[in-house]
Parts: sequence; C-alpha cells; structure tokens
Amino acid sequence: MNIILIIFDSLRKDCLGFHGKPPWGEVKTPNFDKFAKDSLVVDRGYPESLPTLPARRAIYTGKRVYPFKEKFNLKGDFQGISPGWGPIPEEHPTLAEMLREKGNYRTCLISDCYHMFKPSKNFWRGFDQWMFLRGKELDPCKSGPLPDSSEIDHWLPEEFKAEKLSPGVKFNSSIPAETFNELLLIQSLMNIKDRKNEEDYFCPRVMTESVKWLEQNLDSDRIFLTIDCWDPHEPWFVPEHYRKMYDLSNSREQVISIYNDVTGLDPKLIKRTRANYSGLVTMCDRWFGYLYDSIENLGLLKNTMIIFTSDHGHSIGDFNYLGKRGYPSTPEVFDIPIIVRHPDYQYKGGKRSSIFAQHTDISAQILETAGVKPEGPIHGKPFLEAACRDDIKFRDHVTIGWGATVTFINDRWWLNCKVNGEEAFLYDLGSRSPFTKNVAAENKKIARKLFETCKVDAGGSYPDYLLELAALEHAPGCSILAG
Repeated sequence: MNIILIIFDSLRKDCLGFHGKPPWGEVKTPNFDKFAKDSLVVDRGYPESLPTLPARRAIYTGKRVYPFKEKFNLKGDFQGISPGWGPIPEEHPTLAEMLREKGNYRTCLISDCYHMFKPSKNFWRGFDQWMFLRGKELDPCKSGPLPDSSEIDHWLPEEFKAEKLSPGVKFNSSIPAETFNELLLIQSLMNIKDRKNEEDYFCPRVMTESVKWLEQNLDSDRIFLTIDCWDPHEPWFVPEHYRKMYDLSNSREQVISIYNDVTGLDPKLIKRTRANYSGLVTMCDRWFGYLYDSIENLGLLKNTMIIFTSDHGHSIGDFNYLGKRGYPSTPEVFDIPIIVRHPDYQYKGGKRSSIFAQHTDISAQILETAGVKPEGPIHGKPFLEAACRDDIKFRDHVTIGWGATVTFINDRWWLNCKVNGEEAFLYDLGSRSPFTKNVAAENKKIARKLFETCKVDAGGSYPDYLLELAALEHAPGCSILAG
C-alpha cells in the first residue's frame, strides 16, 4: 500500500465546504469537497501539541510532545520562543525511518515550511529524498534588494506598525526594521519579488514538485510521500483574482497577523484580511485538485492511502483576535480536519465519524497500514477501523498542550488552563453558545477533575520551567515570532 500524507498549515476546518463555513461566509473548496466525498471524515480531530513544530513532531513520530520536557534554546532559530519548539529528539524514530527500514518504502518529503529546515532541525530524517522550497515568511532566502517604503506601506496598515523589536534582537542584520511586522514584510517581499505567475506561488510549487516526484518514482513498489505545505499560513499574499472572489472593494491591503486584540480596528481591514485568507485557501484547493487528479491519472488511487490534515487553524477576528493562541483556546484554532481515503474503505458520498482523533493517531494509522510495528511505545492509536464503526469509545477525551497551558476536550466540557491548574476557562459544550461564557467559577470541582486528567496525560507532573512560565501574568503560547 502506498501512503501519501498531506499537511496544510493554518487551514481552518470551517473553511472546508464539507465542514460548513466560517463566520464571514462560504469559502470555495470544490476539490477538498470532492476528496471528502471519496473519504472518511473525522469530525472531531485535534492536534496533540502546538504550534507548528510541536505539532509536526507529534505527526512525524506518533509520540506525545506535551508536556514539553525538553527545553530548547538553539541557535539559528527563534530562541526559547515556545515550549516544544525544537528538533525531533534523536531517540524518537520517525515515520520515514521506520517505513524505510522496516517496510521497504521509498520515502520523500516536499515542503516549504522553513521552520523544519533551520539550523539545528532534523525533520527530514529518514527520507530518501527531501526538498525544501525556499522563501516563506522570514526564511532568509534573499538579502536584497530591499523594498522601498511605498511598497511596505501598501501592505502594512498604519495601525499595525507596532511591536518594537527588543534592543539587540536581530533576525537578519541586513534588514533595517524597527518593528517585527515591518521585518516580516520586508523579508517576505524580497523573497517573492521575482514571481510572476500563479505557478510561482508556494502551494502551486509544493504540489507541482510532489506530482513530479510521483511521476519519477512509479518504479517503486511502496512509496511514502509527505507533502507539508505552509499555505494558507500568513502572510496572506495571493493572486488578486482569488482575493476578488471575496472582496471587490478598494480597501487597504492587509496580509499579516498581529497576534493581538482587534477590538476597534477598521472593519474593512478585517474584511480584507478574511478575503486574502479565503483566497489563499481557494488557491490551495485548486492545486490540491491538481495533485489529486494526478494521483488518479497515474493509476495510484487503487493502491494508495491518502491522509489529509492541518496543524491548526487561525483566528481572523473571531473573539476579537487576529492570530492563534493556546490561551484562551478556541475551536477555530484547535479544530482540525482529518480525512482519510483508503482504497479498501470506499463510501459513496463519503463517511463521517464522531470519534476523537489526534495527530499522533495519524502516525499510528500509517504504521498499521504499512504493516510496520513502531519502535517502542507511541501515544497514537490506529483509528480507521474505529472511525468506520463510529466507535466513540476509541477516545473519551483529548488533551492538547501549548506553551504553559493545556486544553482538555470531551463530549461535555472544554477546559483550558495553565499547567499549574490556575486561571481556568471552562466551557459547557452542551449549551447553545458555549464559548460566550466561562463557567469555571461555578464548576470548580469539575474543572479541577478535568485538570487532574490533563496531568495524568502529561505523565503525572510538569517540568519546573513550564510551571515557572505558568506563574507569569501572561503565560506565553504562540507569539508574534512563531508560526
């Protein structure tokens, strides 16, 4: 059985047509919808740890990353930016290593997620071929020429010219930037300066290279291809015709995420932000369609399992916030799509399952499908059989770690608190609008009981450094520096 794993970054579940629509209206995703109609759709999919790199550690190994026992502070990256933000530990075998060594798979990683390829990282371990497509966000792909002030002003609204860089902080010494947002835009604009056509954008490049690899490796009896696309992550540069599907106005441009409250922000900027994000999702859909059609044209659908997911979503004005964060946690960030097309499990019109599943379960399912036993214990469990039976006993809850906070979700409750158990948000999922009211104060015993389960899932205790972070007034989750 061939296996193709597809990961999109920051893809909101509610922006996929078969899952509904976001608060601002329908996003066009005909190819994602077509794929879902051929597949099993897990309606309650969640990460294991967040943000970007912890999520990928969980997917690539099947092992828990929470409660972030390894403390990373490595050169060549955002030092100390988020617990769990580091390489895959040497003692943790990767999917690619196990499939290549024990399953006789030919393995490949194609990605533009630059965090995985920074100095000190090792996410390409075990791949016979790996391709890093350069140029996303702060990837120092180019050092010039610098964009002029008018170009920066076009993309960066005056309201977002904040967040002064701390003294001595330099991500690229050749860039004269006073704010993080300015720094991000300058590097991004330099990186994309030479692109002319839609095919030059990141998602099209990732999908095109993936199809090329499939064409070049048809001689292999077993392939494992991981396609890790960083779109639709910000900055939300997208061809104008996609943005115009959602906003025809002459509003100011807005393509960045400020990781802050947007109460009082010009509503036109929020509308333009949502239009650019939606346009990028639709472009991802178009090029996913190219990939899916190519898999069929190459005759691979009959013997290939395809798993589709994202690492997390993104708040775009939801709860008056623009960004992603682990505290308070909310569905538009934490709900993720998990979709599986398996040639032995075909359902006309697709099948939905209400089981709880997490990123680590994807890893376990891949190993089981390949007939490969994991090297040592993993957190994940194969979920396909349980999902087909809609066996709600598969998991009765999930816990998701992010920074110095943890989120617990079961059928009734959504708990989000610091790892010391304090300052809890508790939402009753049985109510009509659960996220409009924190009921922790009147349900202290329930909140405490759920937190104790989080602690058990963490192995019984939390690292001292994580408890120290939790004691801070504003415990960090994701920041403006991390994806």
